Amino acid sequence: MENVAVLIVGAGPAGLATAACLTHLSIPYVIIEREDCNASLWRNRAYDRLKLHLAKEFCELPHMSYPADAPTYIPKALFVKYLDDYTKNFNIQPKYLTCVESSEYDNDKKCWSITTRDMAEGTTINFTAKFLVVASGENSVENIPVIHGLDSFPGEVIHSSRYKSGKSFSGKSVLVIGSGNSRMEIAYDLATHGANTSVVIQSPTCALFSFIW
Repeated sequence: MENVAVLIVGAGPAGLATAACLTHLSIPYVIIEREDCNASLWRNRAYDRLKLHLAKEFCELPHMSYPADAPTYIPKALFVKYLDDYTKNFNIQPKYLTCVESSEYDNDKKCWSITTRDMAEGTTINFTAKFLVVASGENSVENIPVIHGLDSFPGEVIHSSRYKSGKSFSGKSVLVIGSGNSRMEIAYDLATHGANTSVVIQSPTCALFSFIW
């Protein structure tokens, strides 16, 4: 059993920012991450042309600015480097390949009891923490709704989290379904690479996946 003041779940931007703020206040914490790296969504499930949609001064993490020569809209690669530098600057040391199996709040002891698993070793680690910060994000798992006939569709079907570039789709017909930022940028990327691109929007909500054939 490990006793900590704060347990942070997730080593993406939110988790790293929380860790840096706690460090700034000299509050001890442990940060765990189920993947083998920080910011896995940005590293592994983001398309190549992705940039932050807001100017850099609105997208800095606490206590550390971007380099003075950084562009106004930060591209994916530079943002990942910024997060790596941020991690080093605040000596953030996530426990990678560690997932949460259960958590329960004890009203009598006023603390959290959390069971985690080391995915590499297969061992269980139990924590008690006064505070539990869930920073696992909302886009870490792809969501493709049930669509009649999808299982018999002869072409390729991918979620936007697995889309990287339109280079391989030149000359192909592509239907992009959704109304969020990813839909707009993926459709534009496909069109600029010579794909015959169409877009379908069911509602104002985000539906981030693509049909490709």
